[in-house]
Amino acid sequence: MISRKISEKITDYKKKYPVITLTGVRQCGKSTLLRYLFSDYKYVSLEDIDIRNFAREDARGFLNNFNEPCIFDEIQRVPELFSYIQTKVDKENIMGKYILSGSNNFLLMQSISQSLAGRAAVLNLAPFSISELMATDYYSSDVNELMVKGFYPAIYSRDIHPADYFPSYVMTYIERDVRLLRNIPDADDFKRFIKILATRSGQVVNYTDLSKICGLSIPTVRAWTSILEQSFLIYFIRPFYNNYSKRLIKSPKLYFYDTGLLCYLLGIESPEQLAMSEMRGAIFETMVVSEFVKNRMFDGKIPQIYYWRDTNQNEVDLIVEEKGIINMYEIKAGSTMERKYLHGLKKFAEISGISMEHAAVIYSGNQNYKSTNGSFIRYDEVC
Repeated sequence: MISRKISEKITDYKKKYPVITLTGVRQCGKSTLLRYLFSDYKYVSLEDIDIRNFAREDARGFLNNFNEPCIFDEIQRVPELFSYIQTKVDKENIMGKYILSGSNNFLLMQSISQSLAGRAAVLNLAPFSISELMATDYYSSDVNELMVKGFYPAIYSRDIHPADYFPSYVMTYIERDVRLLRNIPDADDFKRFIKILATRSGQVVNYTDLSKICGLSIPTVRAWTSILEQSFLIYFIRPFYNNYSKRLIKSPKLYFYDTGLLCYLLGIESPEQLAMSEMRGAIFETMVVSEFVKNRMFDGKIPQIYYWRDTNQNEVDLIVEEKGIINMYEIKAGSTMERKYLHGLKKFAEISGISMEHAAVIYSGNQNYKSTNGSFIRYDEVC
């Protein structure tokens, strides 16, 4: 069992909430982690159609069969249970009584907000972070190999080649998760949409452009993008403004959580192929930004991360705001320290008044270099 950073937060919340909810993308290790942390709990999977039908037809009777502490996996498939769980926890007031998990954030949060608000702690899990993988024998210091394999647990625990793993993963995701949220008549159209979106990882979202390329209406593009976000395949980071309201209305940048999935969608199957790909820089940026996102998620925090770009195309790839301190990062896939990489950081420092002591280039080299005029940090030491 590979140690997961989020474990500490889950066990802490067990003492403070009657219900703990763990959500996240399919096959990121939720069930394995919960069964390991709570081995003394009864485990019930609502993927089993017989159990699912029983729970739907007689939610009260079903729940009365499990008076002991219990894990309900894929609970978003039976929203009828949430009201009865509310009644039970209000009556018993036992902390950590129920552990809920699911791979569809929208359906889970909808049910929790209706029935379990204030009673359930919600945490999000994702595939491994770099820092988690580094603590194992599975970790490869070859950055191209790392990006192509990605961070899904099954790739490592079952020794599956990404080219064999991801095709069935994508089709399973579409059949099980996407169609729970929206009736998409042609799965191939949605799969093609995901592949087109993969070419935009690390870019500012332009829905009009995507609409033209995909041959879909803008409302459909927005809806399908929202599905991918709600099911933890992609996420967005907003532009940085001192005026917070502007952050909410300006166009965000899109990223995939996992570079292995991203490489598969781009048709990249080997480290050698990735080394020659024009997408290598975007994939490396995706991996680094995701590392920041994952590590904050695993601490139970909402990631406060942004990007900055001015009208002259000066840009800072990543701005991280934490505890009143702002750090800014340029992300470069190269392994050589070059002072020109600091250009965008210096422009932003001049405008914002933030010291260059809080500026760094994250790159694929093997040395760290710190100075008051900007630093260079190895990609595997950023968090």
